[in-house]
Amino acid sequence: MRHRELAAALAVAMGVTAAVPMASQAGGSSMDYRKKVIGVSGIMNNVNTGLEEYVTRAEFANMLVQASTCRDFLPTVSNVSVYADVPATAQYASSVRIVAEQKWMVGYLGGLFKPDQPVTLQEAARGVLALLGYTNEDFSGNLTNARMAKFYALELNDELERHPSEILNRSDCITLFYNLLKAETKTTGKAYGTILGCEINADGEVNPMGLADTNLKGPKLVPKGRQLGDYVPFNVQQASIYVNGEASSYESLKSFIENNYVVIYYNQKAKTIWAYIADEDVQSGRCAVRGMVENIYYNSSDVMTPTAITLNNGQEYKLTSSEMQFAFSVYGSLRVGDRVTLICEKSENANGDVSYTVVDYVED
Repeated sequence: MRHRELAAALAVAMGVTAAVPMASQAGGSSMDYRKKVIGVSGIMNNVNTGLEEYVTRAEFANMLVQASTCRDFLPTVSNVSVYADVPATAQYASSVRIVAEQKWMVGYLGGLFKPDQPVTLQEAARGVLALLGYTNEDFSGNLTNARMAKFYALELNDELERHPSEILNRSDCITLFYNLLKAETKTTGKAYGTILGCEINADGEVNPMGLADTNLKGPKLVPKGRQLGDYVPFNVQQASIYVNGEASSYESLKSFIENNYVVIYYNQKAKTIWAYIADEDVQSGRCAVRGMVENIYYNSSDVMTPTAITLNNGQEYKLTSSEMQFAFSVYGSLRVGDRVTLICEKSENANGDVSYTVVDYVED
């Protein structure tokens, strides 16, 4: 339950909510929303930069695998070289092997895959249709034209204005995979995203809260001056990073850690890090505060359930969830005098009064 609540709050901080997302002029979900969904889903890493860069066939092969249930069994090192131009030591060799075996993508004459060649829309269409359960047997006549007809019929081209022979950039792939998550599979009739743990809102848009809940790790306290990579089990320089709820970068977060304590959560599949700078003032929203527990307050009608605490900074922090109340109760592990880092929601009412509600903690 604790991670479920935190996943919801982190998703809200990114703008990924169960509410109807802001619509674009074309009538679909906004690009900003699609980026966040694809980032949380783990299909693409670092969705905040390089959106105009073209996507190679090898990169797209990896995206297909990350968008499938095969990603749970993707080896880091391939023992087999399926194509002459994709050695077993190549970065995406394992993904290329999987898409070749599953026939999601095909190679060229001479046993070549052309991994560095940009992927075209018609090549990408074959891959996403395959994930939806379509095979060669579902098409007749000119297979390429028949696939594209099905691609358009399923509205996989929504807000994707490319001709079949055009190459795709990272922005195009974000839109394509977002459309895939919404599309119904051939056999089940359910949205493809449900296979990966995403939820579909009443308006038909994707809400990846289930994925965020399942794969969320943290909180972890990174002391100032330490290396971020020591606390995260993936390459942090390739991660999507959010600092105090805003899209950021590895270099920016690294500079924060040099002089501040930082609380992090991460999603290993999505290679996403949410960081909160301890004791940095924010207007509203999520924040982190370090200090010593000075007092624990109880409701006069229920002397067993704490309702708030104060730290040695004199500020009061509300306890509203049963888990946070338990943590600071006589049954929990936290006592007056303990040093703790609180993760709080800061809010301000119409009169300008500020309040803090504890949603998580890290014991020092």
